[in-house]
Amino acid sequence: MTAVRQDAWSPDDDLILAEVTLRHIRDGSTQLAAFEEVGQRIGRTSAACGFRWNSCVRKRYDEAIAMAKQQRQKRSYLKKQGIATLGSAGESLGQEEGDTARGEALSAESLSLEAIIRYLRQWKGTVQEMSRQIRQLEKELKEKDELLKELKEENDRLSREVGEVQNDYQVVNDDYKALIRIMDRARRLAFLAEDQEEERTRFKMDANGNLERIE
Repeated sequence: MTAVRQDAWSPDDDLILAEVTLRHIRDGSTQLAAFEEVGQRIGRTSAACGFRWNSCVRKRYDEAIAMAKQQRQKRSYLKKQGIATLGSAGESLGQEEGDTARGEALSAESLSLEAIIRYLRQWKGTVQEMSRQIRQLEKELKEKDELLKELKEENDRLSREVGEVQNDYQVVNDDYKALIRIMDRARRLAFLAEDQEEERTRFKMDANGNLERIE
């Protein structure tokens, strides 16, 4: 029974999974059989191998998968033409199949190396793009910091101006209140003077019936 492992997948595990699965695709076998073979080789369940292939590894080998399917179709076509079942060429055919197997092994290895190189190049491009984005973000952050500094300085200036206006308003308001008090006091004094003037002015009637002011 295949042991169940909980450790992370290594690059070697991914490479074995890719090579075996591509070979099964070329041979016209099922991916389930490939996953079972890989599981026995690296000590994982076939389900874990299938999940790893579909979720991660398969994306790296799109071209290799397409080429393996083409080779499978070509082999199927040759079998239908009867080339693979010629009995008269037994020994030479065995030699050719051996050569073909070795060629396919080399081809699988070459495909795997090419896929790895392509993956590394893609990853390099991704890293370069991420670096470019980081530089752009750093530039934008610097611009935002400068804008924030300018806005803070503007806010401080406006706060000082508001404080000055409030002080001026307080002074004007105090002067206005003092002026109102002075005017109110002057008005009261004017009324008091009029009342006193009226109190001092007196009249009397003379012998002829006319009013006469008494000083």
